[in-house]
Amino acid sequence: MDVTPLAEGFGAELRGVDLIDVAASDAAYRAVRALFEEHSLLVFRDQQVGDDVQAAFSRAFGPLERVKVGSVGTGTFYSRLNNLDAEGRVVPENHRQVWRARANQLWHTDSSFKATPALASVLSARTLPGAGGETEFTSTRRAWDRLPAARQERLRDAVVTHSYANSRDQIHPELMTPEERAALPPVRWRMSWRNPVNGRRALYVASHAYAIEGMGDNEAKALLAELIAEATAPGRTYLHRWRAGDVVMWDNRATMHRGRPWPLAEPRIMVRTTIQARDEDGLRELRPAA
Repeated sequence: MDVTPLAEGFGAELRGVDLIDVAASDAAYRAVRALFEEHSLLVFRDQQVGDDVQAAFSRAFGPLERVKVGSVGTGTFYSRLNNLDAEGRVVPENHRQVWRARANQLWHTDSSFKATPALASVLSARTLPGAGGETEFTSTRRAWDRLPAARQERLRDAVVTHSYANSRDQIHPELMTPEERAALPPVRWRMSWRNPVNGRRALYVASHAYAIEGMGDNEAKALLAELIAEATAPGRTYLHRWRAGDVVMWDNRATMHRGRPWPLAEPRIMVRTTIQARDEDGLRELRPAA
């Protein structure tokens, strides 16, 4: 494999390996897994990717998460992110699919609002618009490293509440359905997630997070907004400009990401598989005391 760094301190493009190689070969998996732990964000170009290949690659890293109620692909392993209706037509700007795309343009980390959060996400480009639609990433591991030692000590085990409703309600009060609200109650996680392979910590915050135990609402929201702003300041992000055949994998323990707008008259079709975190991925330590 040829490994090309993408951003300062995180991200790498891998050449000379295909997704199916990782699914079929333990040696290839171990090599890619080591790079995933080191770089947090991996880009694979020129892939012949379909649902089956993407799922086989993703399963090498752990169990797959089923798509939650209310999303396109509910009950399957494939979250279908697009601006199309059931007949394949581009939807109008006031459609729920567009609201969802706008919610995904908030800085977030996948599945932090679930009882079992995500280790990683794998996103493939299926149909791309002529312009826009990039995905932007930042390293919350680097953000943690930049904090003064005294602040790290204070925030390391702080307990943060995450809720899907917190991010969706910022976009439209009817974006989240009653079924989603019932299925996705708030969850609590520590503010930092330690990688058990290399011992490095990362901030675990994003747009789903809204409360910190022991703090007033306004103080907590101000601190969360400050931490996100510092992590995503100019010069600290990587903007992925999609090409046909691209597949991107990222570590939800150590990154935040957001989609970028595109001309809504043009279709954009992406497919995401999400890999659940396990205790060996540091999940046990992330859980706060009851």
